Amino acid sequence: MNYDEFKRRLGKAGLSVREFSELLRCNCNTVSNYASREVVPTHFAVYVTLMSEMAERGVDFKTPISALDLREKMPRGMSAKGKPRIRKQRNIFDEE
Repeated sequence: MNYDEFKRRLGKAGLSVREFSELLRCNCNTVSNYASREVVPTHFAVYVTLMSEMAERGVDFKTPISALDLREKMPRGMSAKGKPRIRKQRNIFDEE
């Protein structure tokens, strides 16, 4: 799904990019950055399609999604404690 269609379906669902990202507990910038790539990930396309169809039929999707225990994803390279992960590199030419 291209980003323009994603935004159209967000509007149909009555959501802004910020509301969508808050509902799914993801970073708003992550969602907005897909505008430059022109396509959104498949899972976002599925979510927004279902949300827009439910909204069109008068079905509340916000309450059940808000009730989920969704946890915010850590930025890439961060550990669960919020500290950068450090991976020791090994020399592939070293004999073991």
